[in-house]
Amino acid sequence: MATDVHRPVTPATTRAVHVEGLTRSFDGRTVIDGLRLDIAPGEFVALLGRSGCGKSTLLRILAGLDRDIQGTALVPRRRAVAFQAPRLMPWKKVWRNVLLGLPGRPERNVAEQALDEVGLGHRVDAWPRTLSGGEAQRASLARALVREPDLLLLDEPFGALDALTRIKAQRLVGELWQRRGCAVLLVTHDVEEAVLLADRVLVMDDGRIAHEQHIDVDRPREITDPRFAALRAGLLERLGVNTAAEAA
Repeated sequence: MATDVHRPVTPATTRAVHVEGLTRSFDGRTVIDGLRLDIAPGEFVALLGRSGCGKSTLLRILAGLDRDIQGTALVPRRRAVAFQAPRLMPWKKVWRNVLLGLPGRPERNVAEQALDEVGLGHRVDAWPRTLSGGEAQRASLARALVREPDLLLLDEPFGALDALTRIKAQRLVGELWQRRGCAVLLVTHDVEEAVLLADRVLVMDDGRIAHEQHIDVDRPREITDPRFAALRAGLLERLGVNTAAEAA
C-alpha cells in the first residue's frame, strides 16, 4: 500500500527539498524507483532525461498534485508551479488570472506588481486570447511569483515558444531567480537551457537520478565558452547522443 508522506519542510531545514526512497507506480509499472534528491535553498537545479523517464511525474509530486507515493517527499509550504501550457482562464483578464487560487481577497495591485516584474505591466487588463505565446508564459510566471514561493517548479515552460522568445524567457527566469532567491527545479529537454540556467544539472533514467553535473561556469554564461561546450557534450553523451557523430 502506498504511503503518502508529502510533508512541508520547516523554516529551520537546510534543504528546500528532501526526497528519499521515492517510488511511484502506475498500473503496476514503476515510473519513479527509490529516487533520492536534495535541493538547497536558493539553488537552481535542472532535470534532464528522455521522454517517459519520470521527470514530470517527480515535479507533480513535489507540487503536491500527485500524492499516491511511497517514500519521503519534503517540500516548502510555499511553492508554485508553471507548466509548458500557461493554463490561463480565457474569461478572466490577465490580472485576475494572476490572482487565481490565492487565499483571501488579494488586491489588484498584488497582480500588478508581479506583472511589472515579468515585464507585462502594460497588459494588466488584457484578455488571455490577445497575448502572444511569450506574454502568456510571462503571465503564468507572474501567477507563480505572487505566491512568494520558496520553491519554484518549472515543467518545460519554454517548450512551445519560438527560438527568440525562448531566449528572452530564459533570461527572464534567470533574472527572477537571482532577484527572488528561491530554489528552482526546471524540467527540460534542452541541454543548452539546463547548462545556461542551472547551478546543477541532473539526468534522470529509469526513475532514478543517474548523473549529477555541477555547472562551475561564471554568470552570465555564453554558449561560445569552451567550458559550456564541454559540459553540453558530456550531458548529451549521458542522454545517449553521440556528439562526435552529430558534428560529422
